[in-house]
Amino acid sequence: MLGNRMSVLETQIELMDGKTVALGKVASGPILVVNVASKCGLTPQYRTLEELQKKYESKGFTVIGVPTNQFMQEPGDEAAIQTFCSTTYGVTFPLTKKTRVNGRNRTELYKELVKAKDSAGMAGPVMWNFEKFLVLPDGSVHRFRPTTSPDAPVIVELIEANLAK
Repeated sequence: MLGNRMSVLETQIELMDGKTVALGKVASGPILVVNVASKCGLTPQYRTLEELQKKYESKGFTVIGVPTNQFMQEPGDEAAIQTFCSTTYGVTFPLTKKTRVNGRNRTELYKELVKAKDSAGMAGPVMWNFEKFLVLPDGSVHRFRPTTSPDAPVIVELIEANLAK
């Protein structure tokens, strides 16, 4: 089923800078896709996401932040989101345009990502802000729920095991 796995890497994403690219083109290694929001109790995870970005980006890793207001905690427009992320948390990783991660109008990327199961074997809709999907270079997806810290050992071990040597 490698063909299905590869489809997530071929999925087009629209970045906040206006570029549309295939997910697999934003990094040569693992990609941590996270739906983000600026008014959430989990928003401080931006700091840890940026630390991961700085630590591993030279080895092909990147974080992709996906702003969404589906949980009513990202009211700003793209300019406000960009300013908040860069001035409050020093975010350097790419952000997508504000998007829908659930429902019939969710993006193609999230149509693929929500098929992945978490550690309890549950797939389906995104539960809350800061749900994490680690997409490996082979296209496999590992799902981590919002309260799992971005630097949890299980995530870091998967990142490190899949970095460019």
